[in-house]
Amino acid sequence: MKTQIWHGHVTRIGTRAAALIGCTALVLTVTGTTAQARPRDLTRQTLAAGDGWASDGTGTTGGSAADAAHVYTVTTWDGFKAALADGGTAAKIIKVKGTIDANAEGCATFAEPGYDFDRYLADYDPAVWGYDKVVSGEQEDLRAASAAHQDAAIKAFVPANTTIVGIGENAGFKGASLQIKAVDNVIVRNLAIESPLDCFPQWDPTDGDTGNWNSEYDSAVVYGATHVWLDHNTFTDGDHPDSTLPTYYGRIYEQHDGELDVVKGADYVTASWNVFADHDKTILIGNSDSASTAAVDRGHLKVTFHHNLFTGLVERAPRVRFGQVDSYNNHFVADSTYSYSFGIGTESQLVAEHNAFTLPDGTSAAKVLKKWKEAPVTADDNYVNGTETDLIAVHNAEIPAETLQSGAGWTPTLRTQVDPPKAVPGIVDHRAGAGKIC
Repeated sequence: MKTQIWHGHVTRIGTRAAALIGCTALVLTVTGTTAQARPRDLTRQTLAAGDGWASDGTGTTGGSAADAAHVYTVTTWDGFKAALADGGTAAKIIKVKGTIDANAEGCATFAEPGYDFDRYLADYDPAVWGYDKVVSGEQEDLRAASAAHQDAAIKAFVPANTTIVGIGENAGFKGASLQIKAVDNVIVRNLAIESPLDCFPQWDPTDGDTGNWNSEYDSAVVYGATHVWLDHNTFTDGDHPDSTLPTYYGRIYEQHDGELDVVKGADYVTASWNVFADHDKTILIGNSDSASTAAVDRGHLKVTFHHNLFTGLVERAPRVRFGQVDSYNNHFVADSTYSYSFGIGTESQLVAEHNAFTLPDGTSAAKVLKKWKEAPVTADDNYVNGTETDLIAVHNAEIPAETLQSGAGWTPTLRTQVDPPKAVPGIVDHRAGAGKIC
């Protein structure tokens, strides 16, 4: 039980009930015989013990210990990057106010002199270039140089011992790529993050039978980093969903990469109460099957997903290689573009339990799991459209050519509140995402 002051009245309520009441509650602090109310300070909150993989070992405290000199309020992209760079790895708190656009001046500012997209299209038209060799030559070189300018401008490298938190209900980033790379102890909370738009996708005629446009820039990348907590964020394609993108050479001019990647030996990550919406290739855990990647990733990539809303996605929620991934109490809402939710990849050990799936008429529960490589999976107590469903059995019955083996080989222990899956849509849909933090 916990005691709270709510609209002037002192009330004793359960932990779950307290969480559902709202985000403006005041916590009653008792010191000796004196009681006083104080607002919760989001900027110094830390990950609770036992809350997913990011709580393992040393836990995740971010910049909660920052002194006054290392607390920043930023409203511009340059100001944000300067705050990240200031003070090295000293504990820091960065408060984001409003929406910060990393590409406010537009794609033209990154273009290398001489780069001409119309010329690029003419030079590498399959009718001229064919499909049997990668593109090369002047316009491809100029495209690559232009892409390098954008890369340098829109990536922000987050140092160790940092908390980044949105202030209020409308804080976040557009066109930015947060790089949490080879550092420890980072918290990212309460941000609305619109996927960066790649200004200079590359045409690869050898990708598939009819070629593909390939893009860069994930909204957030956890690359070789440890103890990372991503909480109450909203990841979307914003004003530029794939449906608005043009087509060239008969292929969509893909300008989005992922919303979140956890790669290159990253470890101890918890993603809680986020919204991942309206995207194609959403989350990647482990980015390759190669021997060199296996040497780095094997035994790492421990990630927990809980109480997230996945809505309007095509695939990868997430796609897993190597990692011990725990996914529980998430709500997956599919539409007509749906391909799959969980991708079972090389040496993955996925536990997917107590989740809820809302699938449209005509979409089979067999699509929830997708087998890429042989790896066992645990998928118990999941509900599809309100009915308990054995996802492995349904998958194997309808897609026998991709038979899955049950039993991931480990049992998650780092969980806090586990809600009944039938209750998950009502809980998650109302509380996940930016602006709903408690």
